[in-house]
Amino acid sequence: MSGQRVFVGLGSNLEDPAAQIARASEALRTLTTGRVLQLSSLYLSRAVGPPQPDYVNAVASFETKLAPLDLLDALQAIERAQGRERSTHWGPRTLDLDILLIDDLQLQHPRLQVPHPYLTQRNFVLVPLQELAPDLRLPNGDKVADLVQRVGHTGLNRLTLT
Repeated sequence: MSGQRVFVGLGSNLEDPAAQIARASEALRTLTTGRVLQLSSLYLSRAVGPPQPDYVNAVASFETKLAPLDLLDALQAIERAQGRERSTHWGPRTLDLDILLIDDLQLQHPRLQVPHPYLTQRNFVLVPLQELAPDLRLPNGDKVADLVQRVGHTGLNRLTLT
C-alpha cells in the first residue's frame, strides 16, 4: 500500500519565511511514503487577520500512511520545532501547516476538518494547489481551476528567489 495523497498548505511570515518553508518541506519528507514530496512555487500574500507582515505560502503534496489525526499531530510537531507559538488567532507565525485535502476524504472532527474549511476562499492556497494538480477536483466535485478563476489573484505574487 502506497498511502493516501495529501495536500498541505505551508505559510510563514516571521524569521525568514522562505527559509521556514524550505525547512518545513524537508521535515515533511519524513512523513512520506511512495511518491516523492512535491512543492509548489512560493507565493507572497497579504495576511488574513490582524495587521502583520505579508506571508510566504506554498502547497506540498505527498503520500502518507498516517491517519488524519496522526498527520495533524506530526504537522503540529514540525510547527513547534520551528518555533510556532499559538498566541494570537490568525496572528503572525514562524510556520503554519494546514491539511487541505486527504484523497477524497471528508472529515468533521473537533480537531480537524477536511477539506480545510477555508480552502475554497483563499487564493494563496488555491493557486499553488492548482500548480501541483491542475485537474484536481475537491471531494464535492468542484474543480480547483474553477475556484481559482472565481477567487482571482488579487494580493498574490509568485516569488522568484535568487
